[in-house]
Amino acid sequence: MNAMTPRFPTARRVVLASFSALAIAVLAACSGGHAEEAGMPPPPEVNAAPVLVKQVSQWDEFSGRVEAVQNVELRPRVSGYIDKVNYVEGQEVKRGDVLFLIDARTYQAAYEQANAELARARTQASLARSESERARRLSEQQAISTETWEQKRAAADQAAADVQAAKAALDAAALNLEFTKVRAPINGRAGRAMVTAGNLVTAGDAASVLTTLVSLDTVHVYFDADEATFLRYAQMARKGERPSERDQALPVQIGLAGEQGFPHEGKVDFLDNQVVRSTGTIGVRALLDNADRQFTPGLFARVRLLGSGQFQAMLVDDKAVLTDQDRKYVYVVDKDGKAQRKDVQLGRTADGLRIVEAGLAAGDKVIVDGVQKVFMPGMPVQAKPVAMQPLPAGPKTAALN
Repeated sequence: MNAMTPRFPTARRVVLASFSALAIAVLAACSGGHAEEAGMPPPPEVNAAPVLVKQVSQWDEFSGRVEAVQNVELRPRVSGYIDKVNYVEGQEVKRGDVLFLIDARTYQAAYEQANAELARARTQASLARSESERARRLSEQQAISTETWEQKRAAADQAAADVQAAKAALDAAALNLEFTKVRAPINGRAGRAMVTAGNLVTAGDAASVLTTLVSLDTVHVYFDADEATFLRYAQMARKGERPSERDQALPVQIGLAGEQGFPHEGKVDFLDNQVVRSTGTIGVRALLDNADRQFTPGLFARVRLLGSGQFQAMLVDDKAVLTDQDRKYVYVVDKDGKAQRKDVQLGRTADGLRIVEAGLAAGDKVIVDGVQKVFMPGMPVQAKPVAMQPLPAGPKTAALN
């Protein structure tokens, strides 16, 4: 009976099982695809700002040093032992203040001796004049020879010359006595005393520096400009785009380390007469008012010079600029909400932003924040509109190439 049972029901079951498995696989594949589509991440969020178009002026930035207008190494004019240091180290002094006292006893004695010599010479001169006058009258009466009168007259002239020599010696002695009081030659701040009371100092000795003084009312800022910048400024002056250094002092802006921006203003008052061959730079000096004593000689200074007239420029944030070998590019958001690459040609900075000379058009929305989330051109993004803001001013200076 079992051997005679037909096999068709078994074959049907196999076919039905296979069909069911295939259907399950298809359904699983379809449901898996939907699940994958449902799990895709959303487009990345970025900040996009429209290109800023405005009138700007370009500035050149340099590094410099603050120097005193007057810098004096105070040395003794006479030799002797220091009696007293007569000032407070590090404090401001006035011109004429006595800073050091040198033992004056030897010079006082020399002065008194010279004064006595002058008195003696005057007495001798008076006597010689009297004898010369008496000899003249006797000669006229032919009581004495003309030769004798001429000798008396010569003696009187010699006595008068001795008086002049004695006066000069007295003046020299008075100067030496005065030089025992070492006075400040300028208004300014005195440094530390290099010698103290009891030490011997020698006039004319380069090593005998008593102290240093620097003026403070105004200061200089020295900096170097490269050849290209110097030539560009000279060309601008010839074209009348800026005042000539000979006709009008150029305005400069100064910032110290740690200060924001360039809060101090001054004028260029000196331009060197030649370019240094070894460095390819030319020395420039600016003059600044220092009435509030903000500047101390030796400080580092950031210097900014106006490098152009006003012109209309397209500006972007430097953070938006990317590099591909020797090319610069940015990502802009198109009307479909996709990031598109645009190669750009960059200029210098202005108002904290980068000038774009070519590659962008007014109205382009440039990705300024989150650009690292864009992996390829044409990628959809969620752009949040922001304003194109300049970089905050700080002690760092941007490259101006």
